[in-house]
Amino acid sequence: MENNENTKQRFVAALTALMAAKPLDKITVKEIVEKSGKTRQTFYRCFQDKYDLVNWHFERLAEKSFLQMGVRLTLREGLEEKFRFIKNEQVFFAAAFQSEDYNSLVAYDYECIMRFYTNIIEKKTKRPLDADTRFLLDMYCRGSISMTAQWARRNMDLPPEKMADLLIQALPEPLEELLSDLQPQ
Repeated sequence: MENNENTKQRFVAALTALMAAKPLDKITVKEIVEKSGKTRQTFYRCFQDKYDLVNWHFERLAEKSFLQMGVRLTLREGLEEKFRFIKNEQVFFAAAFQSEDYNSLVAYDYECIMRFYTNIIEKKTKRPLDADTRFLLDMYCRGSISMTAQWARRNMDLPPEKMADLLIQALPEPLEELLSDLQPQ
């Protein structure tokens, strides 16, 4: 019997194959289920909908990249890992970043990185974000996600290392002071 992780990966593979032919927003759960060889019931035991599937796969990326910043990776290394992962799964992420659904990957990525950076800053400063820092972080996260989505949609024309460099250069000075020295523990 196949374990839950393998089942979820089969759904990812099926969705990726379908994304090569049409936009995510046009793909149905029925098509994903048929392509995967699994049942609709199995799909819904694993995921709420196709966007939940996309976001679950994105979480695998997060676990290996930016959530490792300050744990086993520096800020630069975490961003480079994120962009390498996205590039290695180009078909999937190019299509996923096209979606404009309220459950889209863009919205999910924003929530993940906003929460992650907020936690790092609050832990480092030992206090909640002040209004100015929250504004700058919100603006930076939204811009970062927008540029990541644009990069993914236009065939990833810059190398992952260059994308990481540019996102670090784009950090507003107060955020740079709080985030740029992230070192593995």
